[in-house]
Amino acid sequence: MKIYNNLIINKKHQNSVVAVGNFDGIHIGHQKVLNGARQKAKKKGLPFGVITFEPMPTMFFNKKIKNHRINSLLQKKNQLKKLKLDFLIIINFNKKFSKLSAEQFINNIIFKKAKCKFLYVSNNFKFGFKRKGNIQTLKRYSSIYKYKTVITNPLRKTRKVISSTVIRKKISQGKIYEVNKLLNRNWCIQGKVIKGMRRGRKIGFPTCNIKFKNYITPKLGVYSVIVETKHFRKQGIANIGYRPTFNGQNLLLEVNIFGIDKNLYNKELNVNFIKFIRHEKKFKGLEQLKEQIKIDIIQAKKNV
Repeated sequence: MKIYNNLIINKKHQNSVVAVGNFDGIHIGHQKVLNGARQKAKKKGLPFGVITFEPMPTMFFNKKIKNHRINSLLQKKNQLKKLKLDFLIIINFNKKFSKLSAEQFINNIIFKKAKCKFLYVSNNFKFGFKRKGNIQTLKRYSSIYKYKTVITNPLRKTRKVISSTVIRKKISQGKIYEVNKLLNRNWCIQGKVIKGMRRGRKIGFPTCNIKFKNYITPKLGVYSVIVETKHFRKQGIANIGYRPTFNGQNLLLEVNIFGIDKNLYNKELNVNFIKFIRHEKKFKGLEQLKEQIKIDIIQAKKNV
């Protein structure tokens, strides 16, 4: 998969089938759009690619939104690669780009740069200055700019439309089992291990501390998890919260990995969430906390 961080597109990736969107989470609804586009590309013998935006427009326009993403950009790239894209165009969503009208987006990006032949979008796709462009806009200009718009109807599960918004809400509610079904994989937080206060090690349960970055904040508490690196795949428990027992101030992900007792500072971890175990709570002392962790570990081992 060729990644373009600019709009200088190689000729072999022009005259293509392109899906456009944020694709945060690459959930089963997104997968429906992308699989349809890939099948069309295969049938027509054309390259298959995706146009997406970074940062996500919502976060660009609302600077106060810090915790919003289902996936990091790196995770998005990896998920798209698994869907056998020929190329990925990542558009820098900045002030200049945000001023493009809907027709300018079609002319400058879809027509002149990508030279798209088939354009795949979901039926609620909005684009251009003040989001004035929609699927009707795409259809109206399709004959002028020589592409065909393919609208994918939303995927429904138990009569509800599958969307990134729905999945974010379920993450915030701790409904991880449902989230994983909608993603067709485990929801995962990826990050480097940072140095902490080493309190976990002192009470016999060493933890890897990971900064939360821009991920959507899940329900605070303890989860059963599977932790993956290049070298191992292990069960564990994770606490997401502010560590009220220690009067913590910053949101932190702390992971106790079963069977691992070594320094993992600066190592990249993939923390796959399996099930919510309990709410975050403040304990009277370390002994009470230790006893609760033992119970949490038993629960986590049952749930994985």
